[in-house]
Amino acid sequence: MSTSPPSPPASSPPASSPPASSPPASSPPEKLHILARRFDTREALIDALAERLERVITSAPPSSAVMLSGGSTPLPAYRALATRRLRAAPGLVLLYSDDRYVPASSEASNYHQTQVLLESLALAPEQVVRVRTELPLAEAANDYDARLAELQRRGVVIRLGLLGLGADGHTASLFTPENLAMARGRRAIAVHRPDGRDGISLTPSVFDGVSELVFVVAGADKTPALTAFLEGSNRSTARQAVNGRSSVEIWCDLAAWPQGAGVRLAPSL
Repeated sequence: MSTSPPSPPASSPPASSPPASSPPASSPPEKLHILARRFDTREALIDALAERLERVITSAPPSSAVMLSGGSTPLPAYRALATRRLRAAPGLVLLYSDDRYVPASSEASNYHQTQVLLESLALAPEQVVRVRTELPLAEAANDYDARLAELQRRGVVIRLGLLGLGADGHTASLFTPENLAMARGRRAIAVHRPDGRDGISLTPSVFDGVSELVFVVAGADKTPALTAFLEGSNRSTARQAVNGRSSVEIWCDLAAWPQGAGVRLAPSL
């Protein structure tokens, strides 16, 4: 790893649980501190991600959760962890940044794509909080919202949260300013995705409560989106979704990193 010297949308269903507070999407981007780590290769990025996940999964304190993201980039890390026969910290909860509104057995399901990891960890059903896509769309969004609210009431803290960054600048299933507007006062919303599918996404109010929020980005096709994110562009839905936070981390491979980016790279892990 090389570094430089240091550091049209569906209507949201009415909430079925107490509303979550959500910061305005237009919070000043200059308040967000970005810790960037650049890896020489995608493989080095995946290896580091697997190590970070292993530490949290096996040694998180009580009342902890990990938020997994979908997309192709983190999947090799999940599969690598599945081969290590890890023992999860007692009571650890796994949940998802978003999922497509497809059957849980579908290859397009983020939940399905993590099955090998879930099986290896042998978590109890109540330790896996997934989108129940067997429910009608609105009910599924309300159900996910309510279960996130219950985790909050129990004092569960998301110690590590992963997010992806789409080439179009989206994160989770938040694609547009309209999605961000729908997300205010919610923990989970139903959206209509640009690919024609419906989906359910967690919202900025959940992201704001994550102890360590990491965007995992790989590939040259992500460079324009990463540039917009780092610049604080209003065109970056992903950036707008986390502007209520004080800090985020960007872990990316060399191919994705913008040349001349005005963000100092963090020291090596």
